[in-house]
Amino acid sequence: MNGQDHRTHDRRITRRAWLAGAGAALAWSASPARALLATVAARALPAPVEALIPRMTLAEKAGQLNLLAAAWTGGAAISLNPAGAASSFDAQLKMVRRGELTGVFNGNGAEMARRMQTEAVRRSRLKIPLLFAADVIHGLRTVFPVPLAEAASFDPDLVRRTARAAALEASASGIDWTFAPMVDIARDARWGRGVEGAGEDVLLGRLIAAARVEGFQGSGIASPDAVAACAKHFVAYGAGEAGLDYNSVDMSERTLRDIYFPPFQAAFAAGAPTVMASFNDLSGVPATANPWLLDTILRKEWGFGGLVVSDYTGDEELIAHGLAEDGRDAARLAFLAGVDMSMQSGLYLKHLPDLVEKGEVPLARLDEAVRRVLALKVALGLFDDPFRRIDPAREKARLRTPEALALAREAGARSIVMLRNEGGLLPLPRSGKKIALIGPFAGGGHDLIGPWNVYGTDREAVDLETAVRAIAPDATVDDGSDVARAVAAARAADVVVLAIGETQDMSGEAQSRTDIVVPPAQQALAEAIAATGVPHVVLLRTGRALALAGAVAKAPALLVTWFLGSQDGPAIADVLFGAVSPSARLPVSFPRASGQVPYYYAHRSTGRPNPPGALQPYKAHYREVPNSALFPFGHGLTYGKIGYADLRLSAKTLTDAAPLTVRATISNTGRMAATEVVQLYVHDVAASVTQPVRVMRAFTRVTLAAGERRTVEFSLTRADLSFTGRDLKPTTEPGTFRLWVAPSAEAEGLVGMFSLA
Repeated sequence: MNGQDHRTHDRRITRRAWLAGAGAALAWSASPARALLATVAARALPAPVEALIPRMTLAEKAGQLNLLAAAWTGGAAISLNPAGAASSFDAQLKMVRRGELTGVFNGNGAEMARRMQTEAVRRSRLKIPLLFAADVIHGLRTVFPVPLAEAASFDPDLVRRTARAAALEASASGIDWTFAPMVDIARDARWGRGVEGAGEDVLLGRLIAAARVEGFQGSGIASPDAVAACAKHFVAYGAGEAGLDYNSVDMSERTLRDIYFPPFQAAFAAGAPTVMASFNDLSGVPATANPWLLDTILRKEWGFGGLVVSDYTGDEELIAHGLAEDGRDAARLAFLAGVDMSMQSGLYLKHLPDLVEKGEVPLARLDEAVRRVLALKVALGLFDDPFRRIDPAREKARLRTPEALALAREAGARSIVMLRNEGGLLPLPRSGKKIALIGPFAGGGHDLIGPWNVYGTDREAVDLETAVRAIAPDATVDDGSDVARAVAAARAADVVVLAIGETQDMSGEAQSRTDIVVPPAQQALAEAIAATGVPHVVLLRTGRALALAGAVAKAPALLVTWFLGSQDGPAIADVLFGAVSPSARLPVSFPRASGQVPYYYAHRSTGRPNPPGALQPYKAHYREVPNSALFPFGHGLTYGKIGYADLRLSAKTLTDAAPLTVRATISNTGRMAATEVVQLYVHDVAASVTQPVRVMRAFTRVTLAAGERRTVEFSLTRADLSFTGRDLKPTTEPGTFRLWVAPSAEAEGLVGMFSLA
C-alpha cells in the first residue's frame, strides 16, 4: 500500500469515528480564527469534541498538554531540539497509543507525520488527532532571508508573501503549527536572537508581526495550505540585561505597554491563535509562571482565548530560576499561572494528574487547558481530516518550486542595505572590469541560510562565487586566509568585492556577543585591502547591528547583506551589478562602538543633551563618541539621487474633526530608477511623561524613475500621538509637536511643527 493509499484509508477511519460531528467541526473551524479563539472560553466546541473531555482520564488530559520534540528527526533539528528522554520513535508511538502525547515538533516530514497520526486515530482510545509543529522561522526547504533582513525591506507585503510561501511548504510536509513569528523588540545588538525579529522599532515590529501571521495563516487555519502562527516570546525576551540570552528583565509597566506589548497585540489582531511564554524573568517573576502577564494582561485585559505554550523546558527551568522547589512545583506554578501546554519537559504529563487529585490544581483549570488544545485542533481542521496536511506526494511537489526560489531571490535583493557608495562605485559594470572576489564568504556552501533553520541546508543554497561567475566568469576568487595572497589578488584587479562578517553560528539563540565587531582577522584583511588603494566594495554578512570601524566603516561602498537564504548569491549579485537597485533600510541602529549598546533611535532625551556640533563638557555623551548612531535606523541608499522638498501640512492644529495630512515632494535626479523609503517621525515637545526624541509614525515606499518627482502623503490622527500616561493608561495630551519627513531616524530631512488641540 503506497502513501496515498494509507492517507485515503486513514481518512475513512476518522470520518467513520466522527461522522456525527464532522460537519459541525468543519463549520466551527471555518470561522475566522481570531473571533473563534478569542471567545473560546464562552463558546462550546462541536458536541462530539466537547464530549471527549468528560471521557478522558486525568492522564489523557495531561497528555493533551504534553508536546515533545520528535524522535524521528534529522538535520539541524537534532542539535536545535534534541528529543531527550523519549528518544525513540517506537517509544513515542506507544505514548500516542496511551494518549500521553498531544503532538511533536521539528519532525521529519509527511511520512513521519502519517505514521504517528495513523497511530493516534486508529489505535489510541479516544482517537484524538495529533498536532505537528515546527520552527518555520524563515522558510522550510526554500529558505528566505533571516527575519531581521526581511524587516529591512520595510515592506510588510513582501514579508507576507514569504511567510505564505513558507506555509505552503510546511503544510505540505505535515506541519500544522509554526513557532513563529518572533515579535520581540530587540534594542541590544549583543543579543543573538535579534536576528529572528524585526528590529528596534515598534511600528515596524507591529506591521511585520501582523504580516507574518497573515502569511502563515492564509485564508484561515482550517485550510490545508495554512499553518497556525505562534507569537513569541511573551514578553520582553529581547530586553535581557547586558544583551545576554535568557537573562533577567527589570522594566516599568509603561515600557512594556509602549514598546514590548504592541507587536504581540498586532499578531493577535491578525489572528494568531497561540502565544509562547518567554524564558526570562520579568521584574523577578519568570514569564512562564507569571499570572499578571498570562492571566491579568493576556486573558482578562486583552481577551485572548487561544493557547499558551511554554518554550522548550521553560516550565522545568523555574527550578533553576529559584522559583520552584522541584519539577512538581514547577508544573503547578506554570499551569496555574496560565501556561496551557508544556513543551518538552514532560512535567505536565508526570505531575498534573496527581496535582488535580490532591486538590492543588482545580479540575476546571485542567479542562480549560484541554479545551483550548482541542479548540486549536478543531480550528486547524484536524477533527474533520487528521491527514489534511499529510501527503508525501504533495510534499515533493511543493518543496523548492521555481516560484518559491524566485521569491527567495527577490526577497534577498530587497533585504540588502547599501550604507555607503562613494563616487558611485556601485553598481559594478557587467563587463570590462577585472573583479577580485575576496574573503571568507566569497564562495562555498557555508553561512548562506543563516541561523534557526531546521530543514534547509547550505548545500541547497547558491553561493556568491557561483552567482558572480555567472556574470563575470573571469573573476578571481580568494578566501582571504592568506593576507599577502589576497593583497596580490586585489592589486591585480580593477575592483575588489570583499565578503566578510559573522558566521551564521554567531547569531541566534544562546549567541550573545560582548564585542559586536567584525572578527579581528577579517578586520585586518579589510585594512590590508584598503591599503592597496584599489576601489573596493565590502559585503557585510551579519545577523545583528555591528559596531563598524576603520576600513570597513569607511569602505567606498558598503552593503549589509545579512543571511539571505537559498538564493543568497544571486540576490547579492543582482544588487552588485545593478539588476536591482537597493531599497532596504536598517531596522536596527548600527552603533559607533560596542560599549554604546543598547542603542536605539527612539531614546529619551536627558536633561543635558549635547547640542548639535562638537562634544561639550558635562553633557550626555561618551568620552569617545557622540550619543548617536554610526548608521542610524532607517538609513539606506539607492542607485538614484533622492531629494526631499516642499513640506506641506494641511493644518497647524490636529483636531478630532479630521486627520492632519502631511505631504512632501520626493525627487530622483539620478540616472537610475530607485525606490525610496520615506519615513515620518514625530516628537512630543512637552508631556507629562518624557517622550522619545523621535518616534516613527509612518513610512511609505515610493519608486521613482530617473528624473521623476512625486508627492507622498501621510495622515496623522490623535491615536498616533498616544502614549502610556502616569496612570498607566493610554493618553494623548494637547501641546506642540515636531515632525520630520526624512530618510532615516537621525537625518534632518524636512522639519515642521503642529499642535494637538
